[in-house]
Amino acid sequence: MKTYQLKLKHLIMGVAMAAFFFTSIGSVWSGYRMNVDSIKENTLETNRVYAQKLASTADGYLDEAFQLLGYSANQVSTNMNDEHALNQETERLRLQNQMFNSVVITNAKGLVLSVSPPSVEIKGEVLTSIGAKEALSKKKPFISKPYEAMTGRLIIFISHPIFSESNEYLGMVAGTIYLKEPNVFQTLLGEHYSKDGSYVYVVDSDGRVIYHQDPSRINDVVTKNKVVQAVMSGKSGVQLVENTKGVKMLAGYSAVPSTGWGVVAQKPLEVALAPSFDRVQEVIIKSVPLMAVSIIIVLWAAARIANPLQQLAILTEESLDKKDVEGLKSVSGWYFEAYSLKNVLIRSLSFLHGQVTFFKDQSTVDPLTGVTNRRTMDSVLAEWSASNVPHAFILLDLDHFKSVNDTYGHAVGDKVLQFLARHMESVAREGDICCRYGGEEFVMLLPKTTADEAAQVAEQLREILSTTESPCGKPVTLSAGIAVFPEMADSTEALIEAADSALYRAKQAGRNKNC
Repeated sequence: MKTYQLKLKHLIMGVAMAAFFFTSIGSVWSGYRMNVDSIKENTLETNRVYAQKLASTADGYLDEAFQLLGYSANQVSTNMNDEHALNQETERLRLQNQMFNSVVITNAKGLVLSVSPPSVEIKGEVLTSIGAKEALSKKKPFISKPYEAMTGRLIIFISHPIFSESNEYLGMVAGTIYLKEPNVFQTLLGEHYSKDGSYVYVVDSDGRVIYHQDPSRINDVVTKNKVVQAVMSGKSGVQLVENTKGVKMLAGYSAVPSTGWGVVAQKPLEVALAPSFDRVQEVIIKSVPLMAVSIIIVLWAAARIANPLQQLAILTEESLDKKDVEGLKSVSGWYFEAYSLKNVLIRSLSFLHGQVTFFKDQSTVDPLTGVTNRRTMDSVLAEWSASNVPHAFILLDLDHFKSVNDTYGHAVGDKVLQFLARHMESVAREGDICCRYGGEEFVMLLPKTTADEAAQVAEQLREILSTTESPCGKPVTLSAGIAVFPEMADSTEALIEAADSALYRAKQAGRNKNC
């Protein structure tokens, strides 16, 4: 079955189309990312400014609340025993600016002297809640942390001390904010300016939610939120965060300096980025006609560029088979690269044929000795073993060859190896193969040869070497190990191992021997 190969023409067209496609996608994506970054930056800054504005409004409210409470404290300091006057003042204070859900006046021990509205039935009782006790003990303007009051409501307690003209502490006037009921925060903060999932919440200095558009979230401790951590430390800024529902939000935050509270305004990231998706779709739709025209032009240009190169590829392949370069001359290159490539191919093809032949020979021959290398040996053994061809394996090793290198130098040692290779070839029969196994070890492969016949060949070579002067000025000796397939081994690995064991025995027997 013929394997389909991609043509150069189609490849260049594909590359050109891919480049066009990825460039277009990259441009759209780059524009989209720039738009996204711009929207995120603008949304974050808008939320920061909005949170800062709300924080300033809350700070102003608290300052005004202290002023109103301070004014009332001065008014009632001279008539703490006038129940009617106290009732009028608490009612006035509650209704004047609708800052507080309820107002109380107590004596120095926390006994409630007056309360508005009267439905809060605590008149005549001593306040024992955390906020009230702390306000009484501090004897100064005070804002409590959220706590549960005697009435069971979750409240914030804002108080101002009452002192006599002689600076005697008489008690306090205080307003409360019911956190889970309609309160002044809803008037001040209201719902966020956008009806798209954006919202505002307020935390106190402990990271406890004191205002949220979802009443169920009030009094939650959210100190794990990174924005809350930042605003609790008095910082203002922006950050991308994930809310408790796993929604990514673009948050702006600002601290309320007078209380340590923090205001956070945030908008869902998905909502903020929705316009970006719409713009991308609009850009793509408007770009389709231009893209279609551009694709046609790109395909035409790619075909024009590819045709000369495709012809050169086909003719070069034919020239390699036929050793004929005349066909290449018929290619007309209309641009510089094709013209230059054609000329280079014509000049180089003849040289290439010669080099292919040369390197093919080099890959099978040991460059020092001229006999075949181990790669060829492995290939021949694998072929003979697979075909069950009986053969003998002679493993040869020069005795004390290290002393030759040490005494006469490696140059002489190389000549000794060449000397051995020449004599191996001289005793080899037709069909025998001489190989260099590695270092001073050589191998003779003898097809369809018995162990006795192989021993005769090895002995003949041993005698020649032991009686002939070598390049080092005296004869050299060798030891040989002989193994036969399949009598002595049923695999190539076992055959080599058997020959190696025989060689070891020859060395142990005194060298210059065959085993």
